Amino acid sequence: MLEIKNLHARVADDETEILRGVDLTVQAGEVAAIMGPNGSGKSTLSYILAGRSDYEVTEGDILYNGESILEMDPAERAAAGVFLAFQYPLEIPGVATMTFLKTALNSQRKARGEGELTTPDLMRRVKAAAADLKIDAAMLKRPLNVGFSGGEKKRAEILQMALLEPKLCVMDETDSGLDIDALKIVADGVNALRSPERSFLVITHYQRLLDYIVPDTVHVLYKGRIIKSGDKELALQLENEGYSQIIDEAA
Repeated sequence: MLEIKNLHARVADDETEILRGVDLTVQAGEVAAIMGPNGSGKSTLSYILAGRSDYEVTEGDILYNGESILEMDPAERAAAGVFLAFQYPLEIPGVATMTFLKTALNSQRKARGEGELTTPDLMRRVKAAAADLKIDAAMLKRPLNVGFSGGEKKRAEILQMALLEPKLCVMDETDSGLDIDALKIVADGVNALRSPERSFLVITHYQRLLDYIVPDTVHVLYKGRIIKSGDKELALQLENEGYSQIIDEAA
């Protein structure tokens, strides 16, 4: 599904390298977790996968289903099935949540050569997905993320994921700012989307998210490189011991 090969990257117009040779493979159906201290490059990796223009790849490649995506813009990557759930979802005044969902869904369908959804079909899909995430109808009528709580913003992100049905879901610290009840709702929404054809790259600081979204693999990113990989037990080790020992071993 995803193969990252010797990826080096920096902020555009900045000589400071953030990613310094990331190698990572995520198989179809796999849930891979990325953990690491602040400033390790975790969010940068997610932005580059999504195609943000203010980051520059200086070396290496990103293969998605065997093909490089480096020359694809964000819309092309999204249409191909790449989705990024933001750590801090943006507020978009003046754009109703339902309008945004309709536009996003039909734009992707058009890019894939599919017909637009009728309004009744769209409403049925949105209402079913919203009910699973405990999102009420009034929230869908509000401007996207404007005045939403942290939990509401993250549930709106998972709602988009459920409706767009991406193949590669990149989640940038989705647990940030969530209380335990909101975390469980978001995790349940993610787990409902797990399938042999869909992969997840879950970026997080904390083990608690991985109690609910249990990963197949865990990778430690430090100073722009993967320094250790393992199974879900690695996340428990990090929770109990911190990063110091693993960093010392990799030095």
